[in-house]
Amino acid sequence: MEEMEEELKCPVCGSFYREPIILPCSHNLCQACARNILVQTPDSESPQSRRASGSAVSDYDYLDLDKMSLYSEADSGYGSYGGFASAPTTPCQKSPNGVRVFPPTAPPPPAALAPPPPPRNACLTCPQCHRSLVLDERGLRGFPRNRLLEGVIDRYQQGRAAALRCQLCEKAPKEAAVMCEQCDVFYCDPCRLRCHPPRGPLAKHRLVPPAQGRVSRRLSPRKISTCTDHELENHSMYCVQCKSPVCYQCLEEGKHSSHEVKALGAMWKLHKSQLSQALNGLSDRAKEAKEFLVQLRNMVQQIQENSVEFEACLVAQCDALIDALNRRKAQLLSRVNKEHEHKLKVVRDQISHCTVKLRQTTGLMEYCLEVIKENDPSGFLQISDALIRRVHLTEDQWGKGTLTPRMTTDFDLNLDNAPLLQSIHQLDFVQMKVPAPPILQLEECCTHNNSATLSWKQPPLSTVQVEGYILELDDGNGGQFREVYVGKETMCTVDGLHFNSTYSARVKAFNKTGVSPYSKTLVLQTSEDTQSEEQTLPFPVPLERSQLRRMSPFSSTLNLQPSFPGRSYFELRSSAHQLSLHSSLQSLNSAGCNFDIQGTPYSQLVDIKKMVAVAWFSFDPASAHADIIFSNDNLTVTCNSYDDRVVLGKTGFSKGLHYWELSIDRYDNHPDPAFGVARIDVLKDAMLGKDDKAWAMYVDNNRSWFMHNNSHTNRTEGGITKGATVGVLLDLTRRTLTFSINEDQQGPVAFENLEGLFFPAVSLNRNVQVTLHTGLPVPEFYASRSAMP
Repeated sequence: MEEMEEELKCPVCGSFYREPIILPCSHNLCQACARNILVQTPDSESPQSRRASGSAVSDYDYLDLDKMSLYSEADSGYGSYGGFASAPTTPCQKSPNGVRVFPPTAPPPPAALAPPPPPRNACLTCPQCHRSLVLDERGLRGFPRNRLLEGVIDRYQQGRAAALRCQLCEKAPKEAAVMCEQCDVFYCDPCRLRCHPPRGPLAKHRLVPPAQGRVSRRLSPRKISTCTDHELENHSMYCVQCKSPVCYQCLEEGKHSSHEVKALGAMWKLHKSQLSQALNGLSDRAKEAKEFLVQLRNMVQQIQENSVEFEACLVAQCDALIDALNRRKAQLLSRVNKEHEHKLKVVRDQISHCTVKLRQTTGLMEYCLEVIKENDPSGFLQISDALIRRVHLTEDQWGKGTLTPRMTTDFDLNLDNAPLLQSIHQLDFVQMKVPAPPILQLEECCTHNNSATLSWKQPPLSTVQVEGYILELDDGNGGQFREVYVGKETMCTVDGLHFNSTYSARVKAFNKTGVSPYSKTLVLQTSEDTQSEEQTLPFPVPLERSQLRRMSPFSSTLNLQPSFPGRSYFELRSSAHQLSLHSSLQSLNSAGCNFDIQGTPYSQLVDIKKMVAVAWFSFDPASAHADIIFSNDNLTVTCNSYDDRVVLGKTGFSKGLHYWELSIDRYDNHPDPAFGVARIDVLKDAMLGKDDKAWAMYVDNNRSWFMHNNSHTNRTEGGITKGATVGVLLDLTRRTLTFSINEDQQGPVAFENLEGLFFPAVSLNRNVQVTLHTGLPVPEFYASRSAMP
């Protein structure tokens, strides 16, 4: 209800409407507010003066008087009447609701100070749509009273939970103490003593508590709307052209003689019905908007969570870079320290060596000086030669680089940090995630004759950039997948497929970061158009197909490869269901394919049966419960929980006949596994068949039951043990599902009337392990029944 409050407030005063009137433009105004924003216009512009001058103007021509508007959305905030130059300009003001309105005009100057103004008529500008409305001689009384809006406001105010307030307090209304039933006003005690004294005529008024007054207001009869031209007459008819209620007296006066007039009650019901229908559409839009707002709020929360996670990841990455830089810094400092120690060691060794030699040299010099001082010539000559040789030898020792430093003071290391600084400056965000798996759009995928059209899209909320897609098809016989399309388009038509074959298709997306997982595998079945004169049929012997080509993966002529010795090459052509075989006797050359087909006649026509292709698939880890354990190339599954968990197959089926088996590898303590088919959104943490998205048979070691939507039917004798085989046969041509145990059919057809897309499904716990077997022919018990007329 609070959202409706703005609809109940006047655009001029910003308060709830009081005595609202309906303008011809369908907007509402308080009567007092409308009186305050009236603007005077010259007589020459009034409807009466224009009628007198001969211009034909209807009573409702003021609906289209935009040219007389006193307000323009492109003006500077001031409005004036453009057709009367002497009219003073009047500044616009803003109401509490943000709508600019015109204040009342200033009072005219005294007669002694200015000449009397020319005759004027009132003009009203709607504050919401800014249309100028010229009033007639009735003035504001010519606008009908909106009593319906008054009733809505009364109910809204009565329904508000807040305490009733005094209606006469000027500032901060106090809580009402009483209500006067005659005045229909709530008073607080000070306002009651001041404005409603208990004397005189007011002494006869009845004062009641506010709550009782609210009830009496609600129970008081609604005022009936009366005609604006005839105040004593109630509205009884509705004029379709004027779109307003009228009374009988209006009709008798002939004001609506040429108009279509209908009963007021009938038009009331009709317009109520039209409003209800319009509200239904608006309600749907409002519901969608609420859901969209919930989605946006969830996105806000998710963005905040992702932001925290991303910031933590970024900080961790930067911290790792800083740690790596610190480790490298320590390594480089260690090398500098080693160089430092080496230089010091070399210099210190040289200092020690020079010190010893200098000491020896100094001693020799002192000794020689003392010898020179001796006066014994014969003694001197005995040792002089030896001393001279020692002096020269010592001098020569100092001259052989001894006085050159063996190490420089500079460090011969230069740190090249330019590449690292450049890398730091270029450090930026790149695509950090691989794309999400695309979604195959089943409603747009189809086959026609020997071509198939596939369409896919990215998940709706995926924001990871995609550069292209890779579409893969198998060879129609359950063989390996091969690429048939690589590009940016999201739709591809593949031609040259074989008739009456089943192909599996899947697609994945890629970007610079990597390749997404595969989408769900879609099984396509091609059918033969019997009206075609010549078509290609698959040859019913093993063969190796030529290299797939994009958009046309298979050749229309099938050749047996050299892996089959003694076989001839055949050209396969068909007319309806007949096949002609052409044999070539020419031996195989190095190319492996050249032979003459023109000179040899065709053999006789023979009839062949069409082969029914089978689907090959495995379990899907992407959609399985987290407790499921996979092995054997996703063909064997078990569970690490004692509760039932569901796992689906990778391939979904929407048409055709399909059969697969599950062998029981381990079966302990009566775990009751379930086997069947399910929708993609089946519950993954409950037994298969507990909801309406799965159709299953669950078994123990003695009996089996069929279950769908938690409903059990057709209990049959025959359970499973270790080594047993459970068969599941899905016939979407007949729309049935059948089960077997050890090739014995379990009861009648388990489920009928199956439509849509189904995935093979199993539910199990840690006491069971099963292995999936696919690509199997239809069992004999069903094939013989299908052959019966």
